[in-house]
Amino acid sequence: MLFTWAVRTQVAIVGAGPAGMLLSHLLAAEGVDSVVLEARSQDYVLGRIRAGILDHCSVQLLQSVGLGRRLTEDGIEHGGIYLQCEDERQRLDFVDLVGRSVWVYGQTELQRDLIAAREAAGQSIFYEVADAALYDIDTERPYLTFIDGDGLPHRLDTDAIVGCDGSLGPSRASVPESAKQVWERTYPYSWLSVLADVAPSTDELIYAWHPEGFALHSMRSSTVSRLYLQVSNHDTLASWTFQRIWDALARRLGDGIEGWSLRRGPIAERSVLAMRSYVQAPMRYGRLFLAGDAAHILPPTGAKGLNLAIADVALLAPALSALVRRNKAELADAYSAAALRRVWRYTHFSWWMTTMLHATGDPFDAQLQRSQLHWLYSSDAAAMGLAETYTGPPLAVSDL
Repeated sequence: MLFTWAVRTQVAIVGAGPAGMLLSHLLAAEGVDSVVLEARSQDYVLGRIRAGILDHCSVQLLQSVGLGRRLTEDGIEHGGIYLQCEDERQRLDFVDLVGRSVWVYGQTELQRDLIAAREAAGQSIFYEVADAALYDIDTERPYLTFIDGDGLPHRLDTDAIVGCDGSLGPSRASVPESAKQVWERTYPYSWLSVLADVAPSTDELIYAWHPEGFALHSMRSSTVSRLYLQVSNHDTLASWTFQRIWDALARRLGDGIEGWSLRRGPIAERSVLAMRSYVQAPMRYGRLFLAGDAAHILPPTGAKGLNLAIADVALLAPALSALVRRNKAELADAYSAAALRRVWRYTHFSWWMTTMLHATGDPFDAQLQRSQLHWLYSSDAAAMGLAETYTGPPLAVSDL
């Protein structure tokens, strides 16, 4: 095949979501050139409504690399969360427990910051690419081919490839079956996700256990609420009218508890989200490195998915710099094992939060869940364990 454009770069990044764009930013700070490939349009990537909670270590990293201005100005710092069990609501104070907080700052806003920073730096980004394929990833000279948005073929030679392209991209699929292990769990419930143009009814997130099912009150700003309801895996949007959604949220979130009431307003977006856990190991095969959803998927209950992707690339950037600039492989060789330690910690935490808060219909499960929640209410040691992981342990290259 004749290629319209062929070039070499030090690192090729597949995926222009937060993980890929942050990695390109961190690599540039290390003096490493990269090219980013993205299957979707820039407008699509910017418009994806995903995670909205940044933990303490993610915020520290973003601020330390010049990406914290808008976050600090427009984000909302939270010092804790509310846990609710039927008619009892208790606050866990993260600052008192572990000295750390979290921030409400939507993934769309973080993506906007990353794109602005990378475009200002002249980052090479290809959107709307098709037929991306990875070759010779088990050698020191891997390369990719792809078709650009104008239908023209390209070849990209590189020293390393990083897959930040999620569960359906070509990177995960390029690892031979014989070279990987996969652990997966599908949960017997889903989330009905609601974005509403109404001011939040709470100052911090409410996680509510209820016999009918879990509910979560989050927010995106002072005027936009983000709310979630546990629903059946077989539920569709057609079965959930706006009236039914608000009534279920009011019951599960405790309308009337100590005078509290749920504000209602126009629903701008609705979707049903499947809940699953997935881990693939190792997170490296030859010169292909996986990060973010390409290597792991978490149920959103623990608010760790985006933060785990940030942690991955924070470890990966110095490892790739040493590999491609100085031909030092020690950090790259340590990357997968180091990243997987945090992956499994967060996978366990997300599983625990999910199974503690979601109704199964089994009376025995319900009693166990009530017991766990009351334990968190009454034990500083138990609450500290939740706060420690929710706010995120420190990120350090020394983890490698």
